[in-house]
Amino acid sequence: MPNGIAYLMLLIWPMVSLVLFRTLRLERALIWSLLGGYLFLPPLTEFNLPLVPALDKVSIPNLSVLIILMFSVKQKVQLWPEARSARLLVTGLVLSAIPTVMTNGDPIIFEVLENADPILFFVDQLPGQSVRDVGSVLLAQLLTLVPFLLARQFLSSEDGLREILLALMVGGLIYSVPSLIEIRFSPQINVWVYGFFQHSFEQMMRDGGFRPIVFLPHGLWLALFVCTALLSATALTRMAAPLDRWKMAVVMAYLALLLVLCKSLASLAYGVVLTPVVLLVPARWQIRLGLVFAVVAVGYPMLRNAGLVPLDAILAQAEAISVERAESLAYRFNNEEQLLVRAAEKPWFGWGGWGRSLIRNSETGQIMSVPDGRWIIVFGTFGWLGYICEFGLLALPIFLMARYVQRHSDAALSPMVGPLVLILGITMIDMLLNATLTPLTWLVAGAILGHAEKLMPRVSTAPRHALRTSAVMTSGPKSTGKRTAL
Repeated sequence: MPNGIAYLMLLIWPMVSLVLFRTLRLERALIWSLLGGYLFLPPLTEFNLPLVPALDKVSIPNLSVLIILMFSVKQKVQLWPEARSARLLVTGLVLSAIPTVMTNGDPIIFEVLENADPILFFVDQLPGQSVRDVGSVLLAQLLTLVPFLLARQFLSSEDGLREILLALMVGGLIYSVPSLIEIRFSPQINVWVYGFFQHSFEQMMRDGGFRPIVFLPHGLWLALFVCTALLSATALTRMAAPLDRWKMAVVMAYLALLLVLCKSLASLAYGVVLTPVVLLVPARWQIRLGLVFAVVAVGYPMLRNAGLVPLDAILAQAEAISVERAESLAYRFNNEEQLLVRAAEKPWFGWGGWGRSLIRNSETGQIMSVPDGRWIIVFGTFGWLGYICEFGLLALPIFLMARYVQRHSDAALSPMVGPLVLILGITMIDMLLNATLTPLTWLVAGAILGHAEKLMPRVSTAPRHALRTSAVMTSGPKSTGKRTAL
């Protein structure tokens, strides 16, 4: 049960964001309003108001920065992307709430036995969704996209991309202090500050010690964040002046040690593989590797749904590394198998919210299968439409950057974009195993999309009649300097 401090922190965060915007440059204030909320606001704490989405550590910072930028900044906010494909996916992701809600009006009913007595039971149900729920789900989808849409406009420049890398590195250094405390004394900081523990304590015990969680949903989330901080520090080390490079190397080594202490095999593997890539490989090839990650992340659920993923071979490889990790992976695969069967009953628009996509015991109502990967959560909740729009929107910036490097030289390419593409790519890979989609993921994706829109020719988004007019004007007679009456 969250204490009063937890709810107070949620209430005052809009004021914190306003102070950040009044004291810092716009790019830095935008990043830290979202990053600070993600790192320090209480998890699993929310204000539930009727007909609006839950106000929590994600939606409150998102809504705060949107309102501040719309009403307190001179620069006009332009949420609509320039790329047509981005517009289509944004629209689809937001409006996917309508068919999902409208096709899930039926309640899910089950008989719950009392004291295992077949005579004494009562009927319980998961309620169906109605028209009044459409607005709430639409707002929730739109609020989720706020970091993506704002980053596309305000963080797509060279300075904006650098600010993201710098914030991720500094955030990792700041978070290292409570993380090391929890590694030494057990994960208790959320209990000390907010009065409750946000997950299963047993899952924070690993290899005779502890892995940290601090104020995040799970230790795996923290490990992935430390990995992104390490890759950001590596990118900044590569770009640093020769005299400052040794200082950055010390930061890299410190974050690498922290990543090892987080005891997450997947995040550690990301760091081991990608740190030398960020440090040594040209940006062009970093983007191409990020494209591989995006293709795997987008294609895996489709292949998994068709039964084409070699699960036995994957488990055999995992068992060669760690029997414990192989058992954990097998548990995830078994859950996915059951949830895919459930999702197949409503494949196009999903089961909607309130846990309707989960598998429950028909007599007790007890949840029997819990989703881990973000992809299966989205697929079960919003069906193919929601899955394609969400994963497609995350992958689109990487595809656009890959298309650019295929057609152009690296002259106009920012050295910051390659590491950010890799960070986005590994996050998408991790989303196959965990629900690690965070505001930071959307922030990075939006910044990359904005950078790609600046690099790519804009004629692709111009109306056809404008293109025809331009063609006529350029192919007509040379101007004589006199005005022509039209």
